[in-house]
Order: sequence, then structure tokens, then C-alpha cells
Amino acid sequence: MRAILSVSDKTGVVDFARGLKELGVEIYSTGGTKKALEQAGVPVRGVEELTNFPEILDGRVKTLHPAVHAGILARRDLPDHLSQLEEKGMMTIDLVAVNLYPFVQTIAKKGVGLDEALENIDVGGPTMIRAAAKNFPHVIVVVDPEDYQPVLEQLSKGEIGLKERKRLAQKAFQHVATYDTAIAHYLRPEDEKFPEKLTIALSKLHDLSYGENPHQEAAFYIEEAIGPRKTAITAANQLWGKELSFNNILDLDAALKIVQDFSPPAITIIKHNNPCGLACHDDLAEAYRRALAGDPVSAFGGIVASNRPIDLATAQEIDKTHFDAIIAPGYDEDALLLLKRKRDLRLLELGPLAEGVAMALDFRRVSGGFLAQTEDSVAQEELRPVTKRQPTPEEERDLLFAWRAAKHVKSNAIVLVKDLALLGMGAGQPSRVDSVEIALKKAGGRARGSVLASDAFFPFADGVELAARGGVTAIIQPGGSVRDEEVIRAANEHGIAMVFTGVRHFKH
Repeated sequence: MRAILSVSDKTGVVDFARGLKELGVEIYSTGGTKKALEQAGVPVRGVEELTNFPEILDGRVKTLHPAVHAGILARRDLPDHLSQLEEKGMMTIDLVAVNLYPFVQTIAKKGVGLDEALENIDVGGPTMIRAAAKNFPHVIVVVDPEDYQPVLEQLSKGEIGLKERKRLAQKAFQHVATYDTAIAHYLRPEDEKFPEKLTIALSKLHDLSYGENPHQEAAFYIEEAIGPRKTAITAANQLWGKELSFNNILDLDAALKIVQDFSPPAITIIKHNNPCGLACHDDLAEAYRRALAGDPVSAFGGIVASNRPIDLATAQEIDKTHFDAIIAPGYDEDALLLLKRKRDLRLLELGPLAEGVAMALDFRRVSGGFLAQTEDSVAQEELRPVTKRQPTPEEERDLLFAWRAAKHVKSNAIVLVKDLALLGMGAGQPSRVDSVEIALKKAGGRARGSVLASDAFFPFADGVELAARGGVTAIIQPGGSVRDEEVIRAANEHGIAMVFTGVRHFKH
């Protein structure tokens, strides 16, 4: 039995090679892998002994040779294939262990130019992997160090069955596909947001306890991204609590995106992917108290997120209510000890929140395909006053806060805000005026003196009139309705200051 070992990630390769030698396998290798095996005292031959041809072009060409690929691709069940090998003085190769140049890791480093990136595009490795995977009934292909020990154990028992060979081949093709996806992404022009052909590379982080409902199975995958990104939910480290579910991750992701949108200390409470509480305050514990006051009934069993480390004072406040999970950049030691008293409370830590850039595309699954769009960023849009009364400085501050909050609420979205705290919100209603009514009901008497944000324009004046009766003093909305003049007139009649942004923030 003959094997070629040529790996970039040398984790476990020496022990694997040593195990193969003990089973009588003849090992051939190249470059750094060969040197590592020699230094470990594992007998190994150079690939040039197979090819009778030296490495050329600074190592660019070493395994790209008929003696290598004929030995891999020859079908052992076809006598003509074997006779051709014998005629040419070539030998069969029965195992290929290869993983590829660290392309993604290379381009992630600062200052890496195109030349260095191109030098880290593997050619011979993918070619050997594909050849071995194509001929998997006769050739064992290994791309993951995690498979070294299982392969050795099965070989020591005599043979690796077809089912396992097929699994290894599938894994090999996926390894190459993921690698090629990263290269294609890197080479794509920056201004080409929606290429004609597009692949997405994903790696499984772990299985989940269940999906949206307990009878659904689920897993969590991370996108193998190119370039700097915002801190994402995939970077979270679970410090404590039960296993995460599908819905937990959806809510944690929504919560994280919200607090990342605010520079001052911010706390949000998420329930069913909507913020039922949100507040900013220099005192984090006070920010939490104000967020909880937004809807203390709905908050029960929700998700808490903070854009600052959780201190003891904040933890003591959080501890008074039952939550499913908390996510934050970190936890003070005494805060962590306090929160860990609740066995099932999931505690996730992110480290410092990195700004980075937004994800390139946002994908939504539909039957038979995906919708793709760029992310909805919240730039500081220009506010255009359209009413006789302009907002006061305090109202303008709250309007900007409300506008950011509305972006994260399911459309039709209405939010009421006062003193940088969410008082009530209406979400996901087919009618915008229904969302206004729900937001006012949630806020109750606190709505008096509040400001309102609407994620899209008011199609009629009824929403503004209802807000006025509830005590709203200022409104921010995109504008653009054919009835804008009617809506503005209603605001003027009630002394409401209204500003247009010209930008909509639907979240379906």
C-alpha cells in the first residue's frame, strides 16, 4: 500500500505517518511535510521518486505529474488500467492525505498584497484531492486531521469499507469547494455585489438542541468570511447554561445587532426577535432598568444584550427577572458568579465589539432559492423638518434614538421613545395604524411627551392623529406618501414636530 502525505496543517501528521508505517504503508511526501516526517524519524520518500522528475518553478510543480495522477485514478477493477500502469512503470497510490495552503489565513493578515495571495492558492493539492475523491472506491482520501485516528483504526482491522470511503470523499470535495469559494470571493471586484454565480462557504460550529420547534432538528453554521467583519454571534463563547436552541441564536443575533448600533452604553431585551426593551444610559444598571420598564411583562423569558461588560450592579438587577440568555462583551468576575447561580441561564461572552464592515450580503431562504441583499445600515440620515414646529434638542436626540430602534423592529414598525428609552412598540402588523395603537397601549401614560418613529411613511393621517391623542410630541418617518401633505397638516394641527429622513427601514 502506498500513500502520499502533503499537508499545510501538520496537526497530527507525524503520528498518522508513524501509524501508517507500522501497518506497512510506503509513504511519499513533499516539501515541509517531508521535512517534518524526516525530523521525527519517520521513513519517507520524496514524490520525485515516483515521478523521476524534480520539483520545478520554486515548487509550483511537484505533484502535477502522470505518475502521481495515474497512480491515484487507476481503477483496480479494470485490468486494462493496471496493465497500462505496469507498461509505463507506474505504481498505484492507495491513500492521499492532503490539506491546502492557508489562503484565508494569509489574506486575513494586514498588508498582504495580490502576489502573496496568489502564491497561497494551492493547485497540486486540490488536484490530488479531487482525483482521489473521484476514485474513492479504490483510494482513501483524508483532508481532516480528525480523521487520521479513525482511518488508522480501520486499516489496522484490515480494510476501510465503501460507506466510510464515500464519507471521506464527500468531505474532500467539500473541502476543495470551500477553498475555491474563498478564492473566488477574494478575486471578485469590490463593486460587484451580485455576481452571476455565487457560492457560500459554511462550516458547522455545533448541533443545536432543536429547531424553531422541538420536533425540528437544527445545527449552527459559520460563514467562512473574507476580510474584517463586525463582531458576530458566531464569535460568542458560551460561559454557562443550557445548550442553545435555534430560536436562542436568532434572538441573540438580533439583540447583538441592536446594541452594536449604539455608541453609548446600551441594553436591549429581545422577545421573539423584537426589542421589547431598549435604553441608553451612562450607568449600565440604569440602562437595564429603563430597558426592562419598556415592557416588563414581555421581557420574562427573553434575551438580554449589552454593548458593555456586565458589572455587578447590572447583574443584580438582571437577576431579579427570569431570562433565557445574556450576551455581552464580558462580565466582571463578581457579576459572573452571581449570574451563574441560575443553572439554566445561558451566558455568552463576545470580547470587545469590533466595528469592522457589514457583512457583504444578507441572505433569506425562499422555496427553491435565496434572496440576497446588502445589509440595512443606519447611516446618520439628514433630518428634514416638514412641520411648523421643529423638534427641540431633547426631542431630536430621542428621535434619532427611536429611528435606530425602529430599524430593528419587524415592519410595520412603530416605536415610542423618551429619554433614550423605548416605551412601547408595535411590530409586524399589516396596518400601520394598528402598530401605533399597540405601541401606545404598551407605553400607557408614559406616552405623553414621547417621540415616535415609523419605519416607513404614514399612508394616511389617522396614525398621526392617534399618536397625538396618546400624547406624542414629535415624529420621525421617511416621508414619500402621496398623502404627505395631509399627514403634515394633521401634525401641525396637533402641534407635533415632524421630520422626514427620505430612507425606509422595513424588516420583514
